[in-house]
Amino acid sequence: MSTQSALLKVMTDAARKAARGLNRDFGELAELQVAKKAPADFVSAADLKAEQVIFESLSKARPGYSFLGEERGLIEGTDKTHTWIVDPLDGTTNFLHAIPHFAINIALEREGVIVAALTHNPITNETFWAEKGRGCFVNDHRLRVAARQHLDESIVATGIPFLGHGQHAKFLKELHQVSQRVAGVRRFGAASLDLAWVAAGRYDAYWERDLKPWDLAAGLLLVTEAGGKVTDAEGGDDILKSGSIVAGNLDIHPLLLARLTAAK
Repeated sequence: MSTQSALLKVMTDAARKAARGLNRDFGELAELQVAKKAPADFVSAADLKAEQVIFESLSKARPGYSFLGEERGLIEGTDKTHTWIVDPLDGTTNFLHAIPHFAINIALEREGVIVAALTHNPITNETFWAEKGRGCFVNDHRLRVAARQHLDESIVATGIPFLGHGQHAKFLKELHQVSQRVAGVRRFGAASLDLAWVAAGRYDAYWERDLKPWDLAAGLLLVTEAGGKVTDAEGGDDILKSGSIVAGNLDIHPLLLARLTAAK
């Protein structure tokens, strides 16, 4: 059991408020799925509403903090040392197709370092959260990364480049190197939950390229606070700038990184 700090309570309240709207919209969307034209406008409206709820909630609780959101970009606050990094709906394509696997991501960056993180899954009501130096939790249970030591017993998650995004040829080379050496590869379509599930020990490792800071900021703290290792795809530590990520426990991370390097 662990009690959230005042800061984490602020983040949790904001996420849960936004989740209520997303759950309502998701229920409506499941009904709309029978329509021939995909209700993309409905989803972008849900996205915008969720970000507005989070923005208002965080701004009220911590006036002056800067805000970097997927929908509205960077809003500079009077406090230049703190920035909220927010994805109000990660897994938009899942949401659009009424697939119940998406999340709200909130991270706080203090002087260039992620110090608090939250990933909330509205469908399962799981809140993954962490503060720097204080461990990682889901709801009130402490999390640790999986203890597996060999690739051949590991489940590894990834993201597949899609229309207009990423380098398909590079991905296929990496998949070839990884898939023949692991117990399974999964692609569920929400980077935030991939990272949260590495922290929870459900996945042994995860890699992906061409991501945005709001996809990654919360998850990289969740994994490190759960005892895991996170780098970019080249083994460096400037993950938010590079947009690539490799995450896993201390044994599997270097093994996965070696396979990705071999794919070049």
